[in-house]
Amino acid sequence: MSDIWLNKINWSDDGLVQVVTQETASDTVLMVAWMNREAVKLTVRTNEAHYWSRSRKKLWHKGEESGHVQKVKEIRLDCDGDVLLLRVEQVGGIACHTGRRSCFFRMLQSGQWELVEPVIKSPDEIYSK
Repeated sequence: MSDIWLNKINWSDDGLVQVVTQETASDTVLMVAWMNREAVKLTVRTNEAHYWSRSRKKLWHKGEESGHVQKVKEIRLDCDGDVLLLRVEQVGGIACHTGRRSCFFRMLQSGQWELVEPVIKSPDEIYSK
């Protein structure tokens, strides 16, 4: 497959594109992350999500430590070409490093951030390394 399609992505100045990851079965937004060209190409090649960690400055395969991989069902590009939408099957039902289904587990209620999703599995059990 030619890489011409990658040139349709409007990459940021630092070579990244923002990614919204959504579960196909429920339409729940699981997380928001970043990808560089290599992460996008690996995601397409393996059908599993790979991201670029801005804090660690490295490529990472979602679930490489936890086993909670994201099996990619669709990849979409927004109208401006600067955001990707990954529609995935979330293995193990946990997408967040806190052990929750989604990274969006806090909701603003009466001026306070309230926890609205339970921890499914303790991070200490998930990340034994």
